[in-house]
Amino acid sequence: MPEHYDSTADTNKHRDFVRMLMGLVAKDIMNHADDIRIQMYTMAKDIMNRADHHDDSKLLPPEKELFDEYTPKLKNCTYGSPEYQEFLAGLRKALEHHYAENRHHPEHFTNGVNGMNLVDMIELICDWFAATMRHDDGNIDKSLEINKGRFHMDDQTVALLKNTVDTYFRGFKHEDY
Repeated sequence: MPEHYDSTADTNKHRDFVRMLMGLVAKDIMNHADDIRIQMYTMAKDIMNRADHHDDSKLLPPEKELFDEYTPKLKNCTYGSPEYQEFLAGLRKALEHHYAENRHHPEHFTNGVNGMNLVDMIELICDWFAATMRHDDGNIDKSLEINKGRFHMDDQTVALLKNTVDTYFRGFKHEDY
């Protein structure tokens, strides 16, 4: 063995190999990040499309005529009250069609909320929040409590919806509607 060994060549070889491995990892991470970006943009496009076409079916028969009649009545009643339920009964034909055409409603699915995807849930919470703004005494927290029982939602699902409201909607007031 030589008297003085210079490890520079071995160190550089090791460093080059580690750099190559790290480059592969970095490339994989970048590919992963690109995949995530594409998936998120796909979801965002769906959200934007739904925002542009939310409740379009209410503007056409068989929904429009009944919503023309009942929307002013619903505005002046309390969500979940007997009067509210009576108005829903009058809207039955329009609601059956509406639920069949719009997947942001749990009634669209045979298994309710459990059949929905995350984008459905985003549209649902936007819809529910906007509906509370339409009612003089609307309250999203009360609506979530009522709908938890109505749609058999577990605590985790309700917490997700409430956290979304807290993050995005708490600043809105009835006057904003």
